[in-house]
Amino acid sequence: MPTIMKPIIRRYPIGMQTFEKLRQEDFLYIDKTEYVYRMTHADAQYVFLSRPRRFGKSLLTSTLHSYFEGRKDLFNGLAIEQLETEWTAYPVLHFDMSMAKHMGQEQLVRHLAFQLQGQEQKFGLTVAGLQDANDRLTNLIKHAYEQTGRQVVVLIDEYDAPLLDVMHEEENLPRLRNVMRNFYSPLKACDPYLRFVFLTGITKFSQLSIFSELNNIKNISMDEAYAAICGITEEEMREQMSADIDALAVRMKLDREDVFAKLKENYDGYHFTWPSPDVYNPFSLLNAFSDGKLNSYWFGSGTPTYLIEMLRKFGMTVTQLGGAMEAEREDFDAPAERLTTIIPLLYQSGYYTIKYGDELFGTYTLGIPNREVRLGLMRSLSPYYLTPDTQPTSAALVGMARALYRDDMDGTLHLLQQFLSTIPYCDHTDYEGHYQQVFYIIFSLLGTWVDVEIRTPRGRMDVVMRTHSTLYIIELKLGKDADEAMRQIDLKNYPERFARCGLPVVKVGINFDRDTRTLGGWKID
Repeated sequence: MPTIMKPIIRRYPIGMQTFEKLRQEDFLYIDKTEYVYRMTHADAQYVFLSRPRRFGKSLLTSTLHSYFEGRKDLFNGLAIEQLETEWTAYPVLHFDMSMAKHMGQEQLVRHLAFQLQGQEQKFGLTVAGLQDANDRLTNLIKHAYEQTGRQVVVLIDEYDAPLLDVMHEEENLPRLRNVMRNFYSPLKACDPYLRFVFLTGITKFSQLSIFSELNNIKNISMDEAYAAICGITEEEMREQMSADIDALAVRMKLDREDVFAKLKENYDGYHFTWPSPDVYNPFSLLNAFSDGKLNSYWFGSGTPTYLIEMLRKFGMTVTQLGGAMEAEREDFDAPAERLTTIIPLLYQSGYYTIKYGDELFGTYTLGIPNREVRLGLMRSLSPYYLTPDTQPTSAALVGMARALYRDDMDGTLHLLQQFLSTIPYCDHTDYEGHYQQVFYIIFSLLGTWVDVEIRTPRGRMDVVMRTHSTLYIIELKLGKDADEAMRQIDLKNYPERFARCGLPVVKVGINFDRDTRTLGGWKID
């Protein structure tokens, strides 16, 4: 009888941040070591990298840790094996600030002391009495240098984590910022003892000593040479995960290229400079391969409460959020504590990405990167526009999605009418724009492509929506009638713009009733 071969089960490093463990226990590793060599052999001694959460910053920092300790055995078969010839071991100080979230001033001081103590013990250093964090770090760097006879490598992962949750708090931010400024201040004074300093984070706090005193720090966050240093490109998938893709196609009962298309729609679309390869969200991608299905992984792993608060602070509407925004390169480097617009925060946090860059004028077009992020944002915002009770919302959305999939727009609008009639009355909703926001959120949650305020030579269309088979041009009115909405579509000849879209175009006029606060009527043509 023929021998039955058992399928090889790949181990995916979901949330794993330790390079040594990943390599020793045979987890999948997407080879980024060419970037490690490039970065550590460039002219810059101080390097800063910004990427959204769960994009591989901690794993990259851990990779640098193993590299600078001269752990050649961990890099067998990787790109750097052919590049590095010396494998010199340096003393490494590695600080992980991700554990310092949601802390008050005194707790943060104790936590820094705890981290310093662990590093001091590593080098056999005993600290007598109470000392400030900056004095302890200075003493530690000099001691490690004297003990080993080699310059010291300092790695600080998520340097800004203690400050992210208090960005909008005028009282707590200065206190915590002063604590962290004190801790980071020795990095400049200890320059003669340092071989390399690497910091990761999400945003930039200009008033920390890192950026105000280390004027030679190299920010590689938007350098084209490091565009794919974190995340996974499609080329890396095809070259290093080919068998995984075939296995996922079997589990999802799809063709190989259909799997690519679905992965791309849900998790691709990130660009951290321009031009740039498409970068997939690694956390979501690896979870999808591990589970054998597509789900909301990255967005579901963190509640963007601070984002909701910042959206309110800057008065950004949901339809503005879902559209395209223009920015200049300087906007990406705006200090977090001095923001005048939410765009840098949306970009740095991963809710926006670069869609297009105009090199001639130095501008960028930003937008939501993919379906996972768009749906996640809409779900997070829906309680503020619909109802905090998610159960009836979910039930209504399922019914509407089924009707829309059958191209039954009339049935979809009937269900929407019923759902909106159950939503409690809220203040400040008696204007057409509010219903446009509601409409945008609901139809985005149905998984359709939706855009608002689309300009044409003759005016602006309220809503354009595309399903798998149909393109809908929708005009919304408040306190009027559906016939008037339809007349505006015909008068402005809105369908003309989409004459070559390749899909049948359907016109929909909708009136919202002021008294019932739901759909009063509609007309479909």
